[in-house]
Amino acid sequence: MDVSLFDYHLPKELIAQFPARRREQSRMLLLDRGGTDFRHERFQGFPDYLKMGDALVVNNTRVFKARLLGKRITGGKVEVFLIRRLDDEPGEVWEAMARPSRRLKEGERVFFDDKLSLELLTDMNNGRWQVLFGSPTACARIISRYGHVPLPQYIGREDQPSDIRRYQTVYADKNRSGAVAAPTAGFHFTRSLLDRLKAGGVTVLEVTLHVGPGTFKPIQTDNIEKHTVDAEYAELPAHVAATLNQVRDRGGAVFAVGTTTVRTLESADYVNGEIQPFGGMTDLYIKPGHQFRSFDHLVTNFHLPKSSLLVLVAALVGRERILEAYAEAVCERYRFYSYGDAMLIL
Repeated sequence: MDVSLFDYHLPKELIAQFPARRREQSRMLLLDRGGTDFRHERFQGFPDYLKMGDALVVNNTRVFKARLLGKRITGGKVEVFLIRRLDDEPGEVWEAMARPSRRLKEGERVFFDDKLSLELLTDMNNGRWQVLFGSPTACARIISRYGHVPLPQYIGREDQPSDIRRYQTVYADKNRSGAVAAPTAGFHFTRSLLDRLKAGGVTVLEVTLHVGPGTFKPIQTDNIEKHTVDAEYAELPAHVAATLNQVRDRGGAVFAVGTTTVRTLESADYVNGEIQPFGGMTDLYIKPGHQFRSFDHLVTNFHLPKSSLLVLVAALVGRERILEAYAEAVCERYRFYSYGDAMLIL
């Protein structure tokens, strides 16, 4: 399929630059795959669509302050964007993007103050580097003191102190730090809303996918079949898999929160019709023709034109139907992208 089939017009002023004042007050567009119209609500009404015995699956990854601003020994500015720690390398070695990459040299140091610095270890081409910190402690200090919230480029401002809290889900696990972009469909949930779900007999389950910078990568091939997505670490624990199988056996519905949750669930194998635990790197690219097995309904935000995430929801809903929904959202002045409004696909 041609990538132009997944394009749509979005007025720039509809790209949300800040989150809603209250998470649950985001708007929610309802798309029922069995119908032809759309409904418009606030996200605080989301629990009304789940019943006792259903399951809600969320991505508990935690965003860390991956954007580091330092200086060369000459005083020139350098931005180092951390991606992930390379466990198979000795020492505290990370994969990162560095700018201005063409001027940087292997072995050069990037300084943050008189005591803290990192080394540009290996040029991996295309702006990617392996960087070396002096120790895990030094790495943690640099991130804590000099790291910035890695807001996406379409948010045209510098990060603010409030972004530390708001560019994060309320259920982000402090022991699951590793994302450089947030699973933004989860932004609309509050502790009280989750408590309402649990009180109504809904089981809330957590998986992990550490979202990488590739989540914003546009499809740059004319044919979407030729596109690839970057590998990211994902984990579906054994107890979560067992509970999902129990929910399905008892006739409950599974609601997935966000495309990262979908990719984690759909990366798992099935044995005798039951989902299996999963842990490791996944580069699953979901496109039209994919047979979904692991969930029934989806909470998602509005995605960029010609993106793999828009292709994913088109695979679930149908290309024409999802573009109709996006046109409806534009007409109704919904807020788009990371800090924007939600869609519930039933």
